[in-house]
Amino acid sequence: MDPTDDRGREERDVGLMAPLQDRLRTTFAGQADRVPEWELALADGEDAGHFRPGSAVWAVHGSMATIPAGVRALLTQALHPGALAGVVEHSDYRSDPLGRLAGTIRWIFTVTYGDTTAAHRASAHVRRIHDSVRGAYTGADGVRHPYCANDPDLAEWVHLAFTDAFLRSHQRWGGPIPGGPDAYVREWAVAGRLMGVERPPRSEAELDARLRSFGPRLAGGPRVDDVVAFLRRPPLDPVLLPGYRALFAAVVDSLPEDRLGLLRLERPRLGPVPLPVRGAAGLTLAVVGRALGETGPSEAAARRRLARLGLL
Repeated sequence: MDPTDDRGREERDVGLMAPLQDRLRTTFAGQADRVPEWELALADGEDAGHFRPGSAVWAVHGSMATIPAGVRALLTQALHPGALAGVVEHSDYRSDPLGRLAGTIRWIFTVTYGDTTAAHRASAHVRRIHDSVRGAYTGADGVRHPYCANDPDLAEWVHLAFTDAFLRSHQRWGGPIPGGPDAYVREWAVAGRLMGVERPPRSEAELDARLRSFGPRLAGGPRVDDVVAFLRRPPLDPVLLPGYRALFAAVVDSLPEDRLGLLRLERPRLGPVPLPVRGAAGLTLAVVGRALGETGPSEAAARRRLARLGLL
């Protein structure tokens, strides 16, 4: 076989992927022409950080399954009226959804791949912002409750929703988890503590039990309907919308019945026949992974730090 054939095929693939790659980088990082400075800075620091290569957290957060996980986390978090009030009343998620997404990604990847100083600094920054997120909401019990985004109850709910979303999405669309689901829940408890959660779950069974314990405090309603409508049709680049629709349908299909009811969503079907949305989402993620590459900039920066410290 002529090696120039392979070279030509690779060049054609790169050419076809370039527009998609640019749009994806703009969506997730806010820019397409270069790696954000905060990601490059993850190469700095003087310790290994909270997690290393081979950890459950690196496996889960390094996979393309984090994309549907983000959607699932937002849908789940919206079911707590206090968490939803904070988002609706104190964020610009409608006018600048990509900016809010980029900020969340920055915190996740800094805690995942940064040294301990960077992880603590990023979490303290988020908590300072959350301290001004205050107000009152009407709970599922019909009573008005004061809230602050740093309240232990709300911090725990956000952590539970995040952990559940990333674990379940990886189980559907990712690879093996070193140490299994319990290892991921136990390791990511570090992030919960950094965000003020007093007793984050440390096993899959405890995670599920804690999620169930919030059941009586969860509610649907017009505000939740608005969030669902926004997440169903976000203002993304038109090139990305078909793939996003496939991912959204698969996320809906992955949710438990009690959450679907509160969200007023139904599993995708054609009459009585379930649609093969899980496989369609898997194909979408494979294309995204091909466009973005096997190793992201945050992980690459962390590996440079570990190599410099002789820890890799």
